[in-house]
Amino acid sequence: MSFPLLTATAALPAVGAIATAAVPAARRTAAKWLALFFSLATLVLAVVVAVRFDPDGDRYQLTESRAWISDFGVRYELGVDGIGVALIALTALLIPFIILAGWHDADPLETKSSRWRPTQGFFALILAVEAMVIISFEATDIFLFYIFFEAMLIPMYFLIGGFGDRAHAGSDEKASAQRSYAAVKFLLYNLVGGLIMLAAVIGLYVVAGNFSLQEIAEARANGSLDMATNTERLLFLGFFFAFAVKAPLWPLHTWLPNAMGEATAPVAVLITAVVDKVGTFAMLRFCLQLFPEASKWATPAILVLALISIIYGALLAVGQRDIKRLVAYASISHFGFIILGIFAMTSQGQSGATLYMVNHGLSTAALMLVAGFLISRRGSRLIADYGGVQKAAPVLAGTFLIGGLATLSLPGLAPFVSEFLVLVGTFARYPAVGIIATFGIVLAALYTLVLYQRTMTGPVKPEVASMPDLKVRELAVVAPLIALLIVLGVYPKPVTELVNPAVKHTMSDVQKKDPKPEVEAAK
Repeated sequence: MSFPLLTATAALPAVGAIATAAVPAARRTAAKWLALFFSLATLVLAVVVAVRFDPDGDRYQLTESRAWISDFGVRYELGVDGIGVALIALTALLIPFIILAGWHDADPLETKSSRWRPTQGFFALILAVEAMVIISFEATDIFLFYIFFEAMLIPMYFLIGGFGDRAHAGSDEKASAQRSYAAVKFLLYNLVGGLIMLAAVIGLYVVAGNFSLQEIAEARANGSLDMATNTERLLFLGFFFAFAVKAPLWPLHTWLPNAMGEATAPVAVLITAVVDKVGTFAMLRFCLQLFPEASKWATPAILVLALISIIYGALLAVGQRDIKRLVAYASISHFGFIILGIFAMTSQGQSGATLYMVNHGLSTAALMLVAGFLISRRGSRLIADYGGVQKAAPVLAGTFLIGGLATLSLPGLAPFVSEFLVLVGTFARYPAVGIIATFGIVLAALYTLVLYQRTMTGPVKPEVASMPDLKVRELAVVAPLIALLIVLGVYPKPVTELVNPAVKHTMSDVQKKDPKPEVEAAK
């Protein structure tokens, strides 16, 4: 029997979470190092998964299948395609940086209510989320996927509600209420989506008789499983609704600004760069593969919602006074681009959408983590409380600028390639939609450059005059992310070669071919 590599990759952070939580309360530093060790070990396994995966091989590789709940046709089935491998690698890469960035975020803090923050619990919860996200990218049994799709809400709830940034230290009762509200809103929105998905999962089982993604997809492809049109559409809507909440897609997005605003910067990165990717990934893996006809039927409405997300999110980002909420609304706009690429139903659009998931994770992590370092120094999230930071802390300002430029998809940085592919793929089939979506790029330049101008340039405010520059630990977090943004901006081929075969399979699932160009290239 071969080594269960996929199980090990998901199980290792789960074991790390248990081990970290078990460290005695007086050994907080040991708990941090233990969590970092397990996150790095998981990264090593993720690299092994990527190396062993053959883009030209079978669609799902490194598969594992074992009996689980036989009476109900539930199996423990894992397998990865190129998209899953890319997102597992992204998750495993970001978690060590999240842990390093949050090194002191859960240190004991005696507040007016004399409560202490459980340091071990903070890092254990991060590892628990990592384990659940990874197995969500691996699961090919729909019921298994659903369990972890929902289970990750619990540790995220405690991370949002139990740990706030130091900017709130002076107003504990109000900050605690705001965090509780954000955590409950996050949980309720996602639970409602999950319950609707559960009804669709049960409905799919009634129709198909099992939960195996591969078996159901093969039965759909060869005609042995014929769903009634209305049944397929209802099941599609049940799945899509849950994924749209997680993504998040307008108008189901309103939990995200609250959650990212009240969480610590590393937890905000965990939300939007890691957890939310499960929603867009699942649209590709489950919606398009299981319900191809319904996916095509819903495409016009979804494209409209994606366009609204792009423009609406960017417009609200322009008007924000809070740094973290600005990044949250910018992410809503970016997720609109990802969903636009998925449902453009072209190979360029879907390749760009998958690449966008990876690049958005890197760019948002870079920008939000530097913003977190900035906020921790000043003790405020308000843009108006800053000015002239580049004179007091030039390295911090420089890394903030690069993260911002990546967010606006500047050519030469990684997000540009993915955004370009999404727009090209969209324009090829839906020219009007592609044209409207480009306004999101203009707005992105506006909110990013205005943010930098107001915080980093101009007269040096007295409160920031003595602001220290980035420390070694903080540079160790930001520098690799910036390096990856530059490398993938210049040479995205390693990721595109990994995901393109999976995209071809998805295009085959929905029986779509790329539109032929109106003007043939000269031979």
